[in-house]
Amino acid sequence: MATTTSSSSNEAPETKNKKKECLGWIEWLRGWFYLIYEMLFQRIMASHLHNPMPLPPVNDLTCIVTGSTSGIGLEIARQLAQSGAHVVMAVRNTKAAQELIQKWQIDSSGLSIPLNVEVMQVDLLSLDSVVRFAEAWNARSAPLHVLINNAGIFSIGEPQKFSKDGYEQHLQVNHLAPALLSILLLPSLIRGSPSRIVNVNSVMHHVGFVDTDDMNVTSGKRKFSSLVGYSSSKLAEIMFSSILNKRLPAESGISVLCVSPGIVQTNVARDLPKLVQAAYHLIPYFIFSAQEGARSALFAATDPQVPEYCDMLKADEWPVCAFISQDCRPANPSEEAHSVQTSYEVWEKTLEMIGLPSDAVERLLDGEEVKCRYGQEQ
Repeated sequence: MATTTSSSSNEAPETKNKKKECLGWIEWLRGWFYLIYEMLFQRIMASHLHNPMPLPPVNDLTCIVTGSTSGIGLEIARQLAQSGAHVVMAVRNTKAAQELIQKWQIDSSGLSIPLNVEVMQVDLLSLDSVVRFAEAWNARSAPLHVLINNAGIFSIGEPQKFSKDGYEQHLQVNHLAPALLSILLLPSLIRGSPSRIVNVNSVMHHVGFVDTDDMNVTSGKRKFSSLVGYSSSKLAEIMFSSILNKRLPAESGISVLCVSPGIVQTNVARDLPKLVQAAYHLIPYFIFSAQEGARSALFAATDPQVPEYCDMLKADEWPVCAFISQDCRPANPSEEAHSVQTSYEVWEKTLEMIGLPSDAVERLLDGEEVKCRYGQEQ
């Protein structure tokens, strides 16, 4: 029988050789079952919620919302603004955002609360653009109370595409760019403490798998599809958020959450195959509107009990960050998301890919300047 010493000396190579390469059949089937179950019953599970969701007082909040010119992001930004928050629409198409603000001002002309909305440009397919956005915001030395990483892509049926930074587009827009933005905005989030980072995730993460040796899905070990790219990027976002949550001490006052909006009829449907689009129209009862899909993110961004819940998970050393389901109740992400080892690997690999040092969070918390390899060229 092997001794404890010899087994521990052989543990690393054995673990490496037996590294998981995909979801097991049972996990895969469980993930799809969960997805179908949510689609069929999400409306019943969320029947206790009002639409639109009434918000607590938000007049003192400054909120950055990415991807806020359409779908869920538009609804989040609109409802926060019309409730009195200072909203920063972080978008690629600034003209569309300005047109929306004009429309909201007309719609809100009868309200006593004036809209406080501004537009800043950011392109999540360019990490240089993300860095420049964060630098421009931090330069104001203004507090940030809520960062809502909403922007995302799901290019169904499209061939594999890469950003100019060399990363698969789903991975960059849904995970790498929000991760970089979250870390670079920590100085402003500390000024706004208690503050929150809310990542709009997806129930699709249940069928996702992350291989940290093949984040771009180019090795050939897995065949790329838009479903693989999307679900994997959403799982990576949860894993990264879980480690970020662990790295932020309770004293920082920053809560990190992921939320599922449910199965929502948004602009993603424009990229769906015609047959699937037809199915969307045939089952409107089951599919949430963008306004309904925005509720979980609005809840996570404004509910006064959320920080207490996040602190409780952190104190209990729970393996994952807070996850809020489409019915605005705490939920458990997938079994794969609970893998602490893989989550740390995702953390390290992500920092490497977005050009930040491994101690970036600690240094920013200490008030030090952190250089990113992106955003240097003006």
